[in-house]
Amino acid sequence: MRISGLLVLAGVSVGLLALGGCAGSYAPGAGSAANPGSFPRPAAAGEVLAQATVLQKDGEQPQLCLGGVAESYPPQCGGPPILGWDWATVDQSETASGVTWGSYAITGTWDAAAFTVTQPPVPLSLYDPLAQVDPRLDEATPGPSEESTLLRLQDELHAAEYSPTTFSDWSEAPILSDWTQNGYLWVSVIYDDGSIQRFFDQQWGEGVIIVQSALLTAK
Repeated sequence: MRISGLLVLAGVSVGLLALGGCAGSYAPGAGSAANPGSFPRPAAAGEVLAQATVLQKDGEQPQLCLGGVAESYPPQCGGPPILGWDWATVDQSETASGVTWGSYAITGTWDAAAFTVTQPPVPLSLYDPLAQVDPRLDEATPGPSEESTLLRLQDELHAAEYSPTTFSDWSEAPILSDWTQNGYLWVSVIYDDGSIQRFFDQQWGEGVIIVQSALLTAK
């Protein structure tokens, strides 16, 4: 298994959910990252939930770090702007070297460019989400693709510059992270309403790439 992406701060993760994809196999001629068409960047129709680090450097706008977070002190990360954020109204934040940060469960809206807070954030240390495990992780029923095939496909995605190489290129690289596991290539994105999953299915066939959305529909 090969994982691509930046380091993730302990305790900040995205649940593994069943977000689409059917049985199938990767046909080398089914698509190519060299000519991918337009990568979807959907907005959310209603409220969504983020479980993430919020980080703000002095003099800059706060960011919602949905991808990798470097375990330095202070941490380093990047992401879309988070609007309506007020450090005075939240607990369990830290400040060091001109950086303020904390990890929270946050309900808000997503317009494909910025996240807007709509409800009081909850520190992740106090948040107890219902665990959900994607059945495609069951090793008794692996996906149809060979690891070598998935690694070649992963390299194609990187060649298309879908995956980030720095903490500041989230807008240019729509994939937060990607890894191979149990016969699938898993891809984490900021938000998917199903259109990103369909995009990959059309490029490489169904049941090859599994898209996970960091922002989940709020209950």
